[in-house]
Amino acid sequence: MNRFQARLFPHAPSNLRTLVRGNEIWLSVLAGFVGLLSGLCVFVVTHLTFFMHRLLFGVSGMSGGHLSGLTVLPPLRTVAVLTGGGLVIGLFGVMVAQIMPRSPVDPIEANALHGGRMSVRDSLVIVCQTVLSNGVGGSIGLEAGFTQIAAAFGSRIGRSFRVRREDLRVLVGAGAGAAIGAAFDAPVAGAFYAFELVIGSYSLGSLSPVAVAALAGVGVTRSLGSVPPGIVIPSPGTLSWEGTAGAVIISVLTALTAIGLMFCVTQTEALFRRMPGPVWLRPAVGGLIVGGLATLHPSVLSAGHEAMRAVFAGNVTAQMAVVLLFLKALTSCLCIGSGFRGGLFFASLYLGSLAGTIYGTLLEPLGVAPDSATACALVGMSAMAVAVIGSPMTMICLMLELTGSVSMSGATLVAAVLSLLTVRRLFGYSFATWRFHLRGESIRSAVDIGWMRSLNVRRMMRGQVRTLPADTPVNRAQAMFPLGSAQRIVLLDGEGHYDGIVHLADLHAVPASQTPIATLALFRNAMLTPHMNIREAIELFEKAEADALVVVEDPQSRQVIGTLTEQHALRRYAEELERSRRSLAGDESLPT
Repeated sequence: MNRFQARLFPHAPSNLRTLVRGNEIWLSVLAGFVGLLSGLCVFVVTHLTFFMHRLLFGVSGMSGGHLSGLTVLPPLRTVAVLTGGGLVIGLFGVMVAQIMPRSPVDPIEANALHGGRMSVRDSLVIVCQTVLSNGVGGSIGLEAGFTQIAAAFGSRIGRSFRVRREDLRVLVGAGAGAAIGAAFDAPVAGAFYAFELVIGSYSLGSLSPVAVAALAGVGVTRSLGSVPPGIVIPSPGTLSWEGTAGAVIISVLTALTAIGLMFCVTQTEALFRRMPGPVWLRPAVGGLIVGGLATLHPSVLSAGHEAMRAVFAGNVTAQMAVVLLFLKALTSCLCIGSGFRGGLFFASLYLGSLAGTIYGTLLEPLGVAPDSATACALVGMSAMAVAVIGSPMTMICLMLELTGSVSMSGATLVAAVLSLLTVRRLFGYSFATWRFHLRGESIRSAVDIGWMRSLNVRRMMRGQVRTLPADTPVNRAQAMFPLGSAQRIVLLDGEGHYDGIVHLADLHAVPASQTPIATLALFRNAMLTPHMNIREAIELFEKAEADALVVVEDPQSRQVIGTLTEQHALRRYAEELERSRRSLAGDESLPT
């Protein structure tokens, strides 16, 4: 723990720690406090960004500070702000990399690998980068910054109360869910965001803390008067059978569009990495190009709140939607690829509404389009967001909370399911997990696999090893190790390197002779290393068809440091799986 975090959140008194650790009600109260902080973070970050919009672009009277609702901006000023802002972001990133060389841990990664441990200091840096990126007009959203700092506060508060590992993961999810709920004025969607993306599962034990946090976060933004103006969505009507067929087609086409978007982000990043010149210049180049595109239509700037309202107001034709979809996707790729910090949560909603409008218009002559343009946009919005974010129930609840239309619940459910299936089958990742994959991490969700990595061979192995030189005669080995004295003997060559295992039963099954014991050796090239996790060890046991293997310092030196049996590894694996199962079922307190 660094000094900054220790001063910000000192350890709680022991009597309070006992209450939180021993009672779900008090854990929910603590989660409610995390939710209050999350709502306050959303309020501060949002209004700071809007202030930057008004200050930098010199436009008064903007609707809430949203750039995307404007029809025109001063061209030279727009290009100058985005280029200069990109330069500041690049220089700030270089400075941060020198001070903090490690990569910040995001909420999903923290819960999957680190038991919910996050750094508030690192998260504040990400928030600063996100505010800078969006404040200068970058075509990205603030949601990544909201969830990062809110989850970090949940982690730090949980650690100050020394809560259990599973409770700490819940508090991280509660903070992130409360931030999303506060940002969209949608507590149910925020709660499901926590369950699906940050905690990785739903359980009875996590329901109360997450729900209380989400309600507290929304309550803060409402009390402070910072709830974003609602998106006015006309009644979408009901879907006919023909309209349902059109919703299916729109969902699949939009999911394919989302896959293309995620792939283009990756290619854009690779393109900027190959760009000559210093690293800090890349965001400035990206900002220059985005600024030039923004002079064509300002709706590509920022996340796109006001621009999406224009879509549902019927002010965007299908032809214009094609242009805006291309421009918005291109500017989002440029911003993320060049080094701007932010997410695609709200941008995916805007892109989806444009895609739904386009595909609905194309299907209309065929007679299978949904019954209204609003329905097309909602289906596209659900499909695009599920493909990018990877959380179907979150988007279904968000659509219901934004529209209040129960009649469209079936259509949004169809869109979410088909989009998820399409992306999982053809691409395999959401945007968040795809970026983990590019970094070499094997994270598919926030499900806790950190125990699997921490439960390595070194922790499970037995250090005492019975060894013999490999050239020892069989008759002498039989005399030294009578039946019952051991189960197996590890052989070493003349230089002390591992040279195989001999089972005592095999040793005494052959006649006594001067033959070297090395002729009975097994598993000469099957070795465990201390840093292998339990899953890798079990896979090696199965591959070698061995019930015990030697642990060596590394495959090059072959220095024996211990042994591990398959039985012990499987037992520890089963114990951890059972603990995880009980955690998911919410019955951790029950005896095994």
